[in-house]
Parts: sequence; C-alpha cells; structure tokens
Amino acid sequence: MPVRNALDALTMRPTRFLASSWPWRSLAYLTGGALLGFATIFVVLGLLGAGLVLSVVVIGVAGYLATILSGVAVGRLERWRMRLIDRDALPDPHRRPDRPGLRAWLMCRLREQATWRELGYAMVSAAVLCWIDAAVVFAAAVVPTTFLFAPVYMTDRPLAYTLPQTLLAPIGWVIAAYPVTAWAGARAAMARAILAPRSDDTDAKLVELTRSRARLVDAFEVERRRIERDLHDGAQQRLVALSMQLGLARLEVTSGSPAEAPLVAAQDLARQALAELRELIRGVHPKVLTDRGLAAAVGDAAGHAPVPVDLDLRIDRRLPEAVEVAAYFVVVETLANVAKHSQATRAAVTANVHGGRLYLDVRDDGRGGADPGRGSGLVGLADRVAAVGGTVALSSPPGGPTLVHVEIPCES
Repeated sequence: MPVRNALDALTMRPTRFLASSWPWRSLAYLTGGALLGFATIFVVLGLLGAGLVLSVVVIGVAGYLATILSGVAVGRLERWRMRLIDRDALPDPHRRPDRPGLRAWLMCRLREQATWRELGYAMVSAAVLCWIDAAVVFAAAVVPTTFLFAPVYMTDRPLAYTLPQTLLAPIGWVIAAYPVTAWAGARAAMARAILAPRSDDTDAKLVELTRSRARLVDAFEVERRRIERDLHDGAQQRLVALSMQLGLARLEVTSGSPAEAPLVAAQDLARQALAELRELIRGVHPKVLTDRGLAAAVGDAAGHAPVPVDLDLRIDRRLPEAVEVAAYFVVVETLANVAKHSQATRAAVTANVHGGRLYLDVRDDGRGGADPGRGSGLVGLADRVAAVGGTVALSSPPGGPTLVHVEIPCES
C-alpha cells in the first residue's frame, strides 16, 4: 500500500525512509510554513494599520475587510502546500456566489463559516505555528550545517577539535529527519482538522445544488410550455386548415372521379397527423393543466388511458405550478406503465391535499413485479418528484397489485 502522508512515512524501514523524499518534503513544508506565517504577520499588521489610519473615511473599512478575508488566501495556500506531505487533497469548502460581482462574492464569503475558520487558522499560524516551524527548521538544518563548516569559521582551533564536529553533521541530519517529518505530519493534521469542509459547508453546497436543480426543472418546464404553445398555435392550426381545404376540394370533384380517392386518402392522413400531434402536445405539456389545474388534467389523462381508470381526486384548489406538473406526469407515466407492463384490467388514481402536502396514489390490479432497475421510467419519476422536494414509494409484489405512492410538499 503506498504511503499517503508524512506520518505514515515514519513507519517505513529507516533505510527506506531516509532514502525517500519525505524528509525533504517535510523540511520544505515547514520552511514554507514559517515564511507564510511571518508574511501573514506583516500583511495583517499592515492591513490593520491602514484600516486604523483610514478609519476617518469610509475606505478604512476596506482594510478591515481585507484583514478578515486574508484567511481565505492563507487557507488556499495551505491547502496547496499540504500536497507536499499529504497526498489526499483537501477540497475547497467555499461555494460559488449566487450572482457575479465583487459585492456578491464578499457577502457570500462573509456568511460562510469556512471563512472564519480560515481566519482563525491564519491567526494561529502567525502567532504560534510559524515560530515552531522556524525553530524546528533551525534545529534540524542550520545547527548540523554549522557543525559541518566548523573548520572554516573555527580557524583558531586545532583540526582535532573541529573534525569531530564536522563528522557529527551527517549524524545530526539523519536524526533530525524524524522529528522534522513528525512535526510536519502533525502540523498538517492540525491544518486539515481546521480547514477541512464541515457538515455545514456540505449542507450549504447541497442546498445550492437543490436550488440549481429546481431552477433547471423550472426552465425545462418553461421550454416545454413554449413548445406546446408553438405546436398548438402553429402546426396544429395548419393541419386543421389543411384538412378543411382537402374537404372543400372533395366537394368540388364529382363522385367516382379519379381525383376523389387521392383526396380522401390525403384527408385521412391529415386527420391522423392531427390526432398524433394532439397526443404529442398532451405529452409535452397539456393545456388543460395550465388552464384548469391538476384534477382536470388527471381526468383528461385517465380518459385517454388504455385501461379503465377510477378517479378519486379531492383537490379543491390550485397547487403550485411545479407540483401540478410533477404530479401530472407521475400519473401519465404510471398509467403508461400499467398499459405496457402490468397486464392490468383496471387502475385507480386517488389524490388529496392534507397538512400542506399532496398525497397521490396510482394502483392497478396487474401482475406486479415492477422493478425500477429495468427501465420502466420509475427512476425518472423519482427524480422529477425529488426536484420539487417530494418522495416516491413503490409496492409491487409478484402477482400484484402495484401501488405507486407519491408525497409532494405543496406549500410555498
């Protein structure tokens, strides 16, 4: 199993550990930590000073905001530096602002707990950790190096005195490799504990993802309505006009004329195309759903279902548009599955609103055994319902009956 971080490297055999890159990576990490900490001290002091001097005018607030947000830069640098000694990348806990622009970015960052954790880490790094890093680097690298060059700067001492110190330098480096790597690993573990995303960061991203999915669903439904309107007002009207013109043309020809049969066939094809177009429009977005609501749309869908459908719809008001659309297509898709797969002779649809939730059941007396994994469209239904905060439950034992139970919150 490959070594993932500096602390794991300490468990390697001494010869393998000393010959690896981990001591050097650890030394580079601690050196960078010391430099980053000292730079943070100077930058923060400069920003605070600028804010204090300019506090008499409004722009002084920018200095204080920059001080707070300096932790974001430190956190980003630290996550980048940690790749030296920890091969498991630390993800960025920040989410993308809802709107473009500097103001939106500032408000988003100031509301995130990750920003304040990064500021706390920057302060701890500047106040404590960078000094320890500097001390460890000095003891591990500088002190043995001074022993190595003892004959150069101790010219007044005999060689018998300086030579043993020179020989101690490699031994010092070998011994120092272990505490350097150990402190680097411990320091990275502390940084990970502070900078790693928390559940609140994940929850914020989950909320944003849910909102984004809802916006996509809304945009999709708007596009469906546009397509339905274009088909209804454009292609359908032209087909109706074409059928009427063909009918008028039939009146102009005499019975038994060679032109009568082609006109009859053309008019029949126009009627078939018109019927298919109406079915297509109903599948894209039924106009009755927009005009009269869920109960009327479900009744219309039940009237066109291949099997008889019993209805018990106790919906006395219009529901939010997204809820009506999701519930309608649940009924349509489920009734289509009943006709295709269940061998049922009858189905039933019940719906009611209680406690701010829509409860919808679709039953059939078929053979059962419905499996969402076999491409029956149930997974798509669950995704559609989940986009509006609802849930779908399926009961379909072998031999039937099958029940699809849907609950959707319908309060704003």
